[in-house]
Amino acid sequence: MNDITIVPTSPFADQRPGTSGLRKRTPVFQQPHYLENFVQALLDEAALTSTQTLVVGGDGRFHNREAIGVIVRMAAANGIRHVIVGRGGLLSTPAASHLIRTGAHGGIILSASHNPGGPDGDFGIKYNTANGGPAPESFTNKVAERAAALTSYRVAELPAFDLDVLGVQQLGTLTLDVVDPVTAYASLMETLFDFDAIRALLAGGFTMRFDAMHAITGPYAVEILERRLGAPAGTVINGTPLPDFGGGHPDPNLTYAHDLVEELFGQTAPDFGAASDGDGDRNMILGKRFFVTPSDSLAVLAANATLVPGYRDGLAGVARSMPTSAAVDAVAAKLGIPCYETPTGWKFFGNLLDAGRITLCGEESFGTGSNHVREKDGLWAVLFWLNVVAARGESVEQIVREHWAGYGRNYYTRYDYEGVPTDAANGVMAHLRAQLASLPGQLLGHRVVGAADDFSYTDPVDASVSARQGIRILFADGARIVFRLSGTGTEGATIRVYIEARETAPDRLGMATAEALAELVTTALAVSEMVKRTGRDAPTVIT
Repeated sequence: MNDITIVPTSPFADQRPGTSGLRKRTPVFQQPHYLENFVQALLDEAALTSTQTLVVGGDGRFHNREAIGVIVRMAAANGIRHVIVGRGGLLSTPAASHLIRTGAHGGIILSASHNPGGPDGDFGIKYNTANGGPAPESFTNKVAERAAALTSYRVAELPAFDLDVLGVQQLGTLTLDVVDPVTAYASLMETLFDFDAIRALLAGGFTMRFDAMHAITGPYAVEILERRLGAPAGTVINGTPLPDFGGGHPDPNLTYAHDLVEELFGQTAPDFGAASDGDGDRNMILGKRFFVTPSDSLAVLAANATLVPGYRDGLAGVARSMPTSAAVDAVAAKLGIPCYETPTGWKFFGNLLDAGRITLCGEESFGTGSNHVREKDGLWAVLFWLNVVAARGESVEQIVREHWAGYGRNYYTRYDYEGVPTDAANGVMAHLRAQLASLPGQLLGHRVVGAADDFSYTDPVDASVSARQGIRILFADGARIVFRLSGTGTEGATIRVYIEARETAPDRLGMATAEALAELVTTALAVSEMVKRTGRDAPTVIT
């Protein structure tokens, strides 16, 4: 038996999980009892028995190893007998989801996703349930209630253990199983994609670059792209995971993946470029001097899914988050399959996936996935694109432009205002909500408002309701402006503004996005009084 200590504690007032778990600045998690309190609340609510298995891993950011040590000792103290950990404490989020789905009963993932890391960066923790997906709001709400009432936590005294040694370590009553974080995931990818076709594509002179951004996907990309698919050494750049992500911001977009973008838009650009984020669940896709928006990416993959072995039998349905452009809706309509619109947060796709209602899903925030796991999956999306390119024998740009010609083009952009004082951000949303009843029928710019609401979602599987998910201004011609507060930041508030216009006329498919959306951007800033209420003359990031 392991010696167990019951440690008296007091609740912290800020332990309510957001869209993707509990995220705070790293020093907050380093406070005495802070991590332990939240882990105890998670374990209390998860209520795993001695015969059930817990998966633990993270993206390798600063404080990852120390946190895993705490979690293992607390798991043992709470009666858990089997814990699986990625070697070095590393597991990409999609790989963790896969491990859970292959025999575990839950998992604790340590990541703040695309947020910066390091001693002064961000840290995060979330729980994934037995289906491999993020815990639903019903679970996280109970965790928050438990954390707010906690008076003690349990921790076991264990023999020393080594996260860098593969194999089983017996720690009293706890069996610690340290596994290779890459192998099972890479083997899963081989069952979904035509590796022979991709291998032939790369051997035939097709060139590519993958930027791992010094984050978790480096070892995965090296194993799959360079070793299994034969891409030249050096195809993967920034491939060593670092606790501070090399001082960078591990968010794969045009702003933060600037080195990759410069290479793909340079004179000697490779044919294909891609990047992933801190924990491996996001992706950015680039062709030679051509950027693929995440919304277009989801639509193109859905339209070409039967070219890929794992999806050759077709799609049951598709889903997108509400702020994501409606590009995939047009594909679903043509294929005659359902298309669901959910709130932001991957957990909302889980019920649809488990019920077999959808096969592919995605978010505008560089997240795409399918029913192979219950998380978005960055490297999976890269392999899907490579498989489609290999099957069609066309460039990324050709594939996307042919898609626009067949389905129409949804011009789309997102303005992020990060670190806005919470009162000012709430003021913007309150100002918008006050206008909802009066907006329909108004002329804003040159467009008539058809409807306006605060999006509410009723889950078609369990009938749960998620209200106040974002302000929508829907124009009669199909254009949209959406405003919402993000739940992924750690300081202040992030206001996201999503702007979309749809074009089907052949002579209007080749405009620059900024040109196509200029009037709608002006309208969005005016109707929200963004500059006046936040003091921001420009967004932090435009994607």
